[in-house]
Amino acid sequence: MLQDVEFEENAAPVVSDIEPVYVHKGKASYYADFFHGRTTASGERFSQNRLTAASRRLPLGSRVTVTNADNGRSVEVVINDRGPYVKGRVIDLSRKAASELGMIEDGVVNVRVEARPSDQPNRSLRQRLEQMVAVLYPDRKPASEPPVTVAERPEPDLTGTDLGTAE
Repeated sequence: MLQDVEFEENAAPVVSDIEPVYVHKGKASYYADFFHGRTTASGERFSQNRLTAASRRLPLGSRVTVTNADNGRSVEVVINDRGPYVKGRVIDLSRKAASELGMIEDGVVNVRVEARPSDQPNRSLRQRLEQMVAVLYPDRKPASEPPVTVAERPEPDLTGTDLGTAE
């Protein structure tokens, strides 16, 4: 049974409180055990037992939330490597992160990856993510519109900018 809901005229969200978010939708996989102990792009040793991930686009050290689209489970990971290098995949996860998402049996699942500037551990990473959103949406004013979904537009060519280089 549906109920009628009344809305107050002044109940709109305060626009200045909404943060632009870098969102990427696609497929996630997880690292094979073969990579355990190998050096990542960030210089640290890869561990299947930590909440880490690889991304081609997001800055190393970024904190992101990955949500399994099939079951709604989420996990926060730190980007410490580059990849995946399989078309259509947007993130590779450690076994621990994959386990928290409930994707071990499936191997590959649809996910939503969200990177919020305010969640980043330092100013440099916050600024870098804000720049990524600004490059993708140049007429967008920071903190003035609802979150953006990056995957709704084709990935731009970022060569020639400091955002197109691997770290």
